[in-house]
Amino acid sequence: MASNSNSSRMEVPQAKEAMNRFKMEVANEIGVNLKQGYNGDLTSREAGSIGGEMVRQMIKRQEESMK
Repeated sequence: MASNSNSSRMEVPQAKEAMNRFKMEVANEIGVNLKQGYNGDLTSREAGSIGGEMVRQMIKRQEESMK
């Protein structure tokens, strides 16, 4: 059974880069000032809205590809 301690680690460097670009794009779209590096000044709401919107967009893209 796999350990959960490394569950957020991406094995493919290109995937990590793509996700970071996607995160920046989504943050820009929803008006959250996300910057490279430290973002500890974001509120929990702002940080959560980025992740939530990323998931919504990924689900939408997957649903569209299944049509």
